[in-house]
Amino acid sequence: MRDILFTRTDQRLGEFAVRPLDLGTDTELLHGWVTHPKASFWMMQDADLAEVADEYRKIDEHPHHDAFIGLHRGRPAFLVERYDPARVELVGLYEALEGDVGMHFLCAPTATPLHGFTRAVITTVLAFLFQDPAARRIVVEPDVRNTAVHALNAAVGFEVHGPIAKPEKEALLGTCTREQFAATRGANA
Repeated sequence: MRDILFTRTDQRLGEFAVRPLDLGTDTELLHGWVTHPKASFWMMQDADLAEVADEYRKIDEHPHHDAFIGLHRGRPAFLVERYDPARVELVGLYEALEGDVGMHFLCAPTATPLHGFTRAVITTVLAFLFQDPAARRIVVEPDVRNTAVHALNAAVGFEVHGPIAKPEKEALLGTCTREQFAATRGANA
């Protein structure tokens, strides 16, 4: 099994884990996820396999951006991207602070949804990112129309700072400190 970087057990849904993305074996999986109709906010609907591979190769090679595969009960179930928002995605669009960590996540499409799964995924992602003692605040910038993610973000402690204009979308800037996350019981859920 590939190197597991983080594990967490959800009381109801079982084990979640995070491992590094492996472009050699994960590209087809990612392509299916990011081009699925439910991933419309990922903005890769029309990407072919080579374009997805190229995008994630760029992330893999970038010194301030990386990607991971999240597992549920040992099977690939979600994608995580971590980035330095002072150098990627949000450069000049907000006041970056020391310890800020940018985050994107995407749940794999499924024909059999599990109640509470996406909440368990975002909880896992934040717990994974906050395991780094240098991480003080998680920063997100979802599309303003993505109301489902706004609700999830609020549930795990994100504070909304308002809309910002990015080249590809109108985004809703939000941040979550370690303390805000812990206050939602997310760190222990």
